[in-house]
Amino acid sequence: MTIKWGILGAGRIAKKFAEDFKVVNNGTIIAVASRSQDRSTEFAHEFEIPKAYSSYEEMVKNSDVDVVYIATPHNFHLEHARLCLNNGKSVLCEKPVTVNSAEFELLQNLAKEKNLFFMEALWTYYLPTIIEAMNWIREGKIGEVKQVQVSFGYAGNMDEKIRLANPDLAGGALLDIGVYGIAMAELVFGEEIEDIQAMAHFSKTGIDDYNSIQLKYISGGMAQISSSLVSELKNEAVICGTKGRIEIPQFWMAKKAFLISPDEKLEFINKELQLGYNHEAFAVNELLKKGAVESSVIPLLKSKKILSIMDQVREQIGLKYPFEK
Repeated sequence: MTIKWGILGAGRIAKKFAEDFKVVNNGTIIAVASRSQDRSTEFAHEFEIPKAYSSYEEMVKNSDVDVVYIATPHNFHLEHARLCLNNGKSVLCEKPVTVNSAEFELLQNLAKEKNLFFMEALWTYYLPTIIEAMNWIREGKIGEVKQVQVSFGYAGNMDEKIRLANPDLAGGALLDIGVYGIAMAELVFGEEIEDIQAMAHFSKTGIDDYNSIQLKYISGGMAQISSSLVSELKNEAVICGTKGRIEIPQFWMAKKAFLISPDEKLEFINKELQLGYNHEAFAVNELLKKGAVESSVIPLLKSKKILSIMDQVREQIGLKYPFEK
């Protein structure tokens, strides 16, 4: 059985996904849709995709499509995931899966009602490097984990015309890249949160262009998360335990991990040429073949919790988008 995919959106992220999909042997991409026929046709030609649509609505009515990868900006995710689910299509949706947890509940309930697979595309969780780092933790190689320190930031173009700087399009550092840091903390600790403290700086357009978040978990574990659209941060995750630490450069797309302790030094290097989107695509195909409606690696409860954390952060820093009631 070969799972057949449609891609909704034909931008930069969609191209990365389609490029990595070339090595996925348990599925095939049969359709792509963009609001521009020229863009859709160009995308289909580049990746040898049979069908190119200028309408999302038209693509989801293709009965051959089993699952849709939603690669549009997150302010559109509710609309586009709802369109797919209402037309009987399973969904893999880019992160953050929605702008807030209330939107997510609507989609979660709809997927349950339709008995369809629904998953947030937190591709980091499926990366071999991250899996190996988590194995090291489970094996006790760094002892009891006490702290996670995560940074993700770059000096980007913050022209007020671009999406990242636009509050009407849910711009800002938290939802665009801060989600990766929160997801990493949740992967390591994954327990009840006792306290959240957050600070942010706002751009002239009214979005958070850089922020700092602290999470305290019920066990005493803590996470410090920094994200920025205007400054070059160290861009790494450091997981600190009672016997050592794990350093993961560029953790969101990790290719390397280093374990440093008094007892041993280990390194893991993934030499695959792909960025890593192929791993989540392969996993989704296998889940769909089994008739699953969600992933145990990225369960819906995990996505909802990450969104809830971001909701609380936004409440503390005073960030509300114009379209939110």
